[in-house]
Amino acid sequence: MGNCIPVSPKVLQNGTFVNLLDLLGNFTVSEDYIVDYAASEPCHNTYCPFFQRAAPAFLASTCVAAALATGALLVALAKRPHAWPHHRALVAQLAAATGLFTAVLPAVAAGIGQGWRLGAGACKVTQLLWHCSVFAQGLLVASGCCSSVWSHWDPRSQRLAVSIWVGALLLALPAALAGGTVAAPEVSCIRRNVDVLSPAYLLHLASCLCVFLLLPAALLAAALVRGGQRAGWGPGAGASWLFFVLWVPYSVGLAVDFLLHAELLQSTCGIFERFDYALGLCEALGVLHCCLGPAVLLAAGLCCHNVGAAGSF
Repeated sequence: MGNCIPVSPKVLQNGTFVNLLDLLGNFTVSEDYIVDYAASEPCHNTYCPFFQRAAPAFLASTCVAAALATGALLVALAKRPHAWPHHRALVAQLAAATGLFTAVLPAVAAGIGQGWRLGAGACKVTQLLWHCSVFAQGLLVASGCCSSVWSHWDPRSQRLAVSIWVGALLLALPAALAGGTVAAPEVSCIRRNVDVLSPAYLLHLASCLCVFLLLPAALLAAALVRGGQRAGWGPGAGASWLFFVLWVPYSVGLAVDFLLHAELLQSTCGIFERFDYALGLCEALGVLHCCLGPAVLLAAGLCCHNVGAAGSF
């Protein structure tokens, strides 16, 4: 998942470079970009053709699996609400956020295979919904790990829910502002259509690092300080951590990618070419949260329900 747009030779003196901050952002790539800046052996971008071949099928299959898993979770939540006695509102919101993320996948997959034809406005809206859903899930998971506020659906938990969704929307705004459409060679919706040091992109990078990296690190430190005590998730606590496990590698990749773009790390053509695949794999791992997350929550809830039913005899 990459954005295959050549960059200035000041970044790479003898080749081309795939702008990997745009994982799942550049929805169509049709050829290798080979640019020789007076060098004898220019860099060859082999990731872009691979991305165009593999991404649509991956996203389509993930979308189907996510829709089935989220639907099953919602059905179980409606028919067996006692499987989540203290967290029904939280599980329902996680399912809604996952459903929103899943709903964006068909447009992304179609854009990769056929080119982006929905316009710059739709591109920004797609980026906004994509990141809002992911950030909302991260904030919801964190609130469930460190607070018992979800034990009851009362004015307090309702205010928290509104705050989380509004906060996720605000965190996602820089992604929409930094993204846009370009023509290289076809019109494509990319995740970063601004300079790496622009305020919009720096805010977007900071949002991703805070939600995907710093927030789970803080939660882990708090859990160690409390001596492993859990506040509210009970047997399902492990399921809540799956989201962060899947997205932490991508946040680390974004940080490294920024350092490469800002020329704070020395690099070569080979490093950039291999990093394309590494960052693409990291985001593909994060995307899997939309099918694995609901499945794990469903299994945890049903397991708790069965244990509770067995203990009643």
